Amino acid sequence: MLKARHPLGIVFFPAFDWAITPTHPERQERLLYTQDQLREEGVFDIAGITELKPDLATPADVARVHFCFPDVAAVTTPSHMISAGGAIRAARTVLEKEAEKAFALVRPPGHHAMKVVHGARGFCNINIEAVMVEWLRERFGPLRVAIVDTDCHHGDGTQDVYWHDPDTLFISLHQDGRTLYPGTGYPYEMGGPKALGTTVNIPLPPGTSDEGFLFAMREVVMPLIETFKPDLVINSAGQDNHFSDPITDMSFSAQGYAKLTEMLRADIAVLEGGYAIQGALPYVNLGLVLSMAGLDYSHVREPNFDPAAVRQSTKVTGYIEEVCREIAALARHPKGPGKGDVINGWFTRRKTLYYDTDAITEYQTESVRLCNHCRGVLKFETESTRNPLCLGVEAPVGACGKCVEEAYRIYESGQIKGEYRHLQLIDRVGKNYASYTG
Repeated sequence: MLKARHPLGIVFFPAFDWAITPTHPERQERLLYTQDQLREEGVFDIAGITELKPDLATPADVARVHFCFPDVAAVTTPSHMISAGGAIRAARTVLEKEAEKAFALVRPPGHHAMKVVHGARGFCNINIEAVMVEWLRERFGPLRVAIVDTDCHHGDGTQDVYWHDPDTLFISLHQDGRTLYPGTGYPYEMGGPKALGTTVNIPLPPGTSDEGFLFAMREVVMPLIETFKPDLVINSAGQDNHFSDPITDMSFSAQGYAKLTEMLRADIAVLEGGYAIQGALPYVNLGLVLSMAGLDYSHVREPNFDPAAVRQSTKVTGYIEEVCREIAALARHPKGPGKGDVINGWFTRRKTLYYDTDAITEYQTESVRLCNHCRGVLKFETESTRNPLCLGVEAPVGACGKCVEEAYRIYESGQIKGEYRHLQLIDRVGKNYASYTG
């Protein structure tokens, strides 16, 4: 009888009642064809592979991570909460030792959702990986986590959530932002003042195939993970690098994804993008499942796969090798923290963000207190074409007493002054999550 070498839990949630439009690429068929493929291949008959039902994330789970304005309910639907709950269920499966590994095959996706949320951008409302990670940290204590984002689009939301967190290594392999949404993810984006070097971006040129992705994994990603020594490795498993994807320009194959998965040895994978609904996703997901379970995936082939047709050019190969050398050197000696100003002991950066899915423009000022004893208080002053001026304040995990006091002072002072419409407080030390509307 066939048996998984690595017991694997698969959480499945296709979100039947949620789609941007009935014909939008981000719709339920993304997962339904995969479900059919897994059943046809008899995956759930393999000993050690178990299908699991998702949990339901709570507003408190989201408020632990995000400043959602005006509140969590205004920017989510039940499907978003179940998708995040599916990621939590996958993580719980691993941490509670029900299985060695877990794969959350869920939608809606989340990796474009930033620390502050006014609506949907890049098909994402809340960051389901971040909600999952912080749920784990709340229950299992401090964890060093590596998140490797293999979606074709830069994981700008996950980068933003963990920009100031030295205990989270975020690595994104993606199509160069000069050629694809969201236009970010460059090597010089390396993290905030107290987390410099824990953000690593590997922008790859259009036409990158298996050879290029696996080279970047060997030369950059795996050495960084080995040095960081995480307690958990998480794969934001976007699949839109596939050669048949309709909205990207890469040349990755199902075999390439399976080999990358085997190399990464992630504890948890969470589905992100991927929009070749029939021609790629069923086969890529099958390869991922078999690879995570430690089973033979050599027979997995998508229709019309022609290795010669999708092989990267010599020029692309040379470019990738050069970029990876530069990124590896930069990771050893990070520079930063990038554009920003130091004013009265606070490092401040200003951002203008466009929410393409909801057509919202946000204007944000992010500040972090430069504390000698912890990573410092975070403060977000934000307004958008949907919401007037709002304030978010966070005392992060491990904040010193002075920074906790400062977080409350800023939050309470904001209420008294009356200049903000909505105010929210995240106190990760006292596990207090408060909100106020003026």
